[in-house]
Amino acid sequence: MILGVDKRLESLSGTMIIARREIRDHLRDWRILAPIAILTLFFPLLMNFTAQQAMDFVTRYGAPIIGERLIPFLLMIVGFFPISISLVIALESFAGERERLSLEPLLATPLTDGQLYLGKMIASLVPPLSAAYLGIFVYLLGLILKTTWRPEPQLLLQILALTTVQAIVMVSGAVVISSQTTSVRAANLLASFIIVPVAELIILESMIMFWGRYHVLWWIVLMLVLIALVLGRMGLRLFNREELLGNEIDTIDLRWAWRKFWEAFRDGARTPIEWYRDLLTRSLSLIKAAALITAGLLFLAYLIGYRFAGSFTLPAEIVNLEQYGEGLESQFRYFGLFTGQTWRWVFVNNVRALALATLFGAFTLGVLAEVVLMASVGIVGYFAGNVALAGGDALKFLTALVLPHAVLEIPAVVLAGATILRLGLAVLSVPKGESLSEGWIKALAEWARIGLGLVLPLLLAAAAIEVFVTPRVAMSLLTG
Repeated sequence: MILGVDKRLESLSGTMIIARREIRDHLRDWRILAPIAILTLFFPLLMNFTAQQAMDFVTRYGAPIIGERLIPFLLMIVGFFPISISLVIALESFAGERERLSLEPLLATPLTDGQLYLGKMIASLVPPLSAAYLGIFVYLLGLILKTTWRPEPQLLLQILALTTVQAIVMVSGAVVISSQTTSVRAANLLASFIIVPVAELIILESMIMFWGRYHVLWWIVLMLVLIALVLGRMGLRLFNREELLGNEIDTIDLRWAWRKFWEAFRDGARTPIEWYRDLLTRSLSLIKAAALITAGLLFLAYLIGYRFAGSFTLPAEIVNLEQYGEGLESQFRYFGLFTGQTWRWVFVNNVRALALATLFGAFTLGVLAEVVLMASVGIVGYFAGNVALAGGDALKFLTALVLPHAVLEIPAVVLAGATILRLGLAVLSVPKGESLSEGWIKALAEWARIGLGLVLPLLLAAAAIEVFVTPRVAMSLLTG
């Protein structure tokens, strides 16, 4: 036990050696210190002036609550701007060392890959995060001296937690990018995959603050903690000093990528029968866990939608389809059912939704893909809940309008969601001996195999049933 403790202390000591070295280098660079000083001292004073002016303006017109909601948002922004510097420092961590020709001596040290990686992360995080805390303190001090507003302890704790975990997420993602690129320019170009999601998150947080739903911020903190753990694990798994030294320049070899994709897509099959047999036996077993997760999330989405019906209830005449009686068929025909043109539209619309989910999921570890797929199921649950509140039979509603085509559509969505989730998570489980791009291409090939072999045929059949069969079942059950 003592030996294990000694090893952990030794590992921590090696990590801190790298962190102290990097922090000293940062503190010598005026290009880093100047923005941090400005954002730490001047920006909070500007936000204090803005808050005071906003409070005076809205109070003059009898709406002080707007000013009270604006001040916490400005507090969050004061903490966020200094940590944006962490993105610049982290992107430069490995790619900059390579350009300065100081990477090889660093990697030649007896320190482990984990110590090097974590040391770089800590060094990229400490100066901007310290500046963020100082900026928040300066802003709060100005508020206390010039206004009557005082932050609640829980709100202040939430702001500090959000600032911290957002910094960790940004640094974790940026260090991963820096370790996988060969130049600062390439790392800066890829930084948009960090900047855009974080900017959207800030917008979401501002909306939550203006609505006064501060308890929701704890869920965002929890989500960011999980993302930070995932990114940290991904970075530690992908970091390899031999590969880092071996990459001379970032290149795109389309021929190599296509060859790897085609090999994984065929998987040695010589005939379509062999290909389908391998698809049903091997490929489906690979996504078993992801399929269970997707199915569980879809069921959860239905329950959430059903519960939301109690908060946002529709008028009873909208959800009571039985009121149409014999005129139900004319209503279906009004919306274009029973026609081949509508069948094609339904199929294309479903494929478009899955393509959008794939695009989102590929760059968000599969998270946004699951959200997109959950939305449609949540809408079904919402309408079923409204039918029940209007005194109707929710089970009859589902059987009449959803179940006939959902028998094929739901399995297709589960399979698609599972493959997208596996594609998004491919960067976390790259097999030993394979590069990140090679592992991702193989996961993309599995996505294409299951999509072409199972998802598209199921969606074709489901679209036909939804247009030609489901309305007839609905008329039989709802007008009988």
